[in-house]
Amino acid sequence: MKFGRSLGRLGMKYKLSDICEYIKGKTDVSTLERSTYISTENMLPNKAGVTLATSLPSIEQTQVFNAGDTLVSNIRPYFKKIWYANFDGGCSNDVLVFRPKKNIDSRFLYYVLADDTFFEYSMATSKGTKMPRGDKKAIMEYPVPIFSIEEQQKIAGILSALDDKIELNNEINKNLEQQVSSIYEAWFENFLPYDGGCPSDWKYSTLNSIAEITSGKRPPVKSPAQTDKTPIPIVGAASIMGYTSEANHADKILVTGRVGTHGIIQRFNSPCWTSDNTLVITSNYYEYTSQILKRIDYKALNRGSTQPLITQGDMNKVAILRPDDSTLQRFEVITGSLMQKYDDNLIENSKLSELRDTLLPKLMSGELNVSTLDL
Repeated sequence: MKFGRSLGRLGMKYKLSDICEYIKGKTDVSTLERSTYISTENMLPNKAGVTLATSLPSIEQTQVFNAGDTLVSNIRPYFKKIWYANFDGGCSNDVLVFRPKKNIDSRFLYYVLADDTFFEYSMATSKGTKMPRGDKKAIMEYPVPIFSIEEQQKIAGILSALDDKIELNNEINKNLEQQVSSIYEAWFENFLPYDGGCPSDWKYSTLNSIAEITSGKRPPVKSPAQTDKTPIPIVGAASIMGYTSEANHADKILVTGRVGTHGIIQRFNSPCWTSDNTLVITSNYYEYTSQILKRIDYKALNRGSTQPLITQGDMNKVAILRPDDSTLQRFEVITGSLMQKYDDNLIENSKLSELRDTLLPKLMSGELNVSTLDL
């Protein structure tokens, strides 16, 4: 199928099936690594891409994808989990793999699917209540605008410029995290494990000597999407899991999983609601505590059998190296300045994402006439 002149602004549309298809091929799990396996669990909500998988599936084969495909989580579409693949790999069966047809720009297809309207449609046609899943047949009936290949590339170029800046900030943040980790290791790793030999004014203690650990609470009202009435993120064990109208924290906190997923450390310095499957950590030595949390053996703390569980009491007793206050304060000043840049990048990314999500529907609907833009 070849697109002619843009007709999206005239009300004519194709079905999604006219511009792409599902990919159903298989790949051997033995050829995959955690970095090349995608599941709904390591896809991030709100179009934030993917993170490293915690494990590989225990089956021989799984669904294949290639660079240039668009992956969408088909569970709870309101989480808006979507990723434009930049490498080949494998994914779980709960991830839909879309591949563009001839004369369809792959990045344009990604933005068609990244439009909030698509996720709203997917939810409206989904099956199930507690764990809604997109109806694969209905999804392919989703109406999409008609644009020429040149206009597709212009739209993708405009939006990709914003996503590229977001990705650059993410790479900078990874580097900043590595710098802070390196400083921690250079200053303190020589005195671990806890077998003595540290400076005389340092001591071996427990986590509760430098941090307060509490449990989150069940949110009062939960909405899957952020609205003016529910602007406060609900923090789950691994990521934001919805939104509400109230906050139970407005201070600077660290969050990790209490029930379910463990070991993912989230940073918050703005109002949020920490859910009842989280542990909330506050400390005057925020960056030092953050480094400790990233190095805890959470499997050793797990008390659950069918449902992994970590208690406040066990977290309080985690053995740590407790340097003197002067050393800790110097560490906070040095690493805090680096992580301030990290937080500034997150704020900029939030603004860029908001701009992208504002422009996207206007470009797709023709409210902004891309054919007149000189790029």
